[in-house]
Amino acid sequence: MRIYMLQFDRAGYGESDINPKRSLESEACDIEEVADQLQIGSKFYLISVSAGSYPAWNCLRRIPHRLSGVAFVVPIINYKWNSLPHDLIKNDHNNKLWRLVIWLARYAPGLLYSFFTQKSNNVFSGNSALLSKKDREVAKNANRSEVFDPKLYPKQSDFESLLQDFTLAYGKWDFDPLEFGNPFPDEKESSVHIWQGYEDNIVPCRLQRYVSKRLPWIHYHEVSDGGHALWHVGPIGEAILRSLLLREQDTTPQSA
Repeated sequence: MRIYMLQFDRAGYGESDINPKRSLESEACDIEEVADQLQIGSKFYLISVSAGSYPAWNCLRRIPHRLSGVAFVVPIINYKWNSLPHDLIKNDHNNKLWRLVIWLARYAPGLLYSFFTQKSNNVFSGNSALLSKKDREVAKNANRSEVFDPKLYPKQSDFESLLQDFTLAYGKWDFDPLEFGNPFPDEKESSVHIWQGYEDNIVPCRLQRYVSKRLPWIHYHEVSDGGHALWHVGPIGEAILRSLLLREQDTTPQSA
């Protein structure tokens, strides 16, 4: 199908410079500029995974005319979205966890770095209750005992970009995605999809179901035994591409 897939280092990752003023707005601008500089065309598709979903939401808001479709794979949900019902999130343990992470990221990043990378960490380790059975298998097969492998962040400065992601993804946004209208009103059917694992303990599926009900123009796919590492297992990649490029809706694998 002559698919051209591009993955670039966002600010602060890989060989891209750190941007201390990185924001939801700058991330969307970066995506559009990369598309223009590489001349990939007037329209393109976006595939975002987990915390990487926040730039994709802003692209839907800012540049829908440049998008052919968007796939959100286990996208994070910001508990500060105004439209999230309090009853839905008041007993969510992840809400309290991410609030703590954001507070530490702002006021004690050194402590947070030590917490994430210590081998005795029982919150983010490969045996964490936050990880589903499938996620633990992925961590084991990748030969990594922890989700946040200290080898990936040999210096605290290498960790700062990840902290920025947490701060932006779970901080205060100047828009609420749950109030979006269909960004493709002239098309018979939008090509925006959410792919969620039923066993995802990091982003509970009940929250994703609520999002899909609030935004009926988004196609919702739920993989029965999928966890948060949905992208790394099974035939999910092909299913995502077929849903975007061929507009096939019944592509959800029965097993991830």
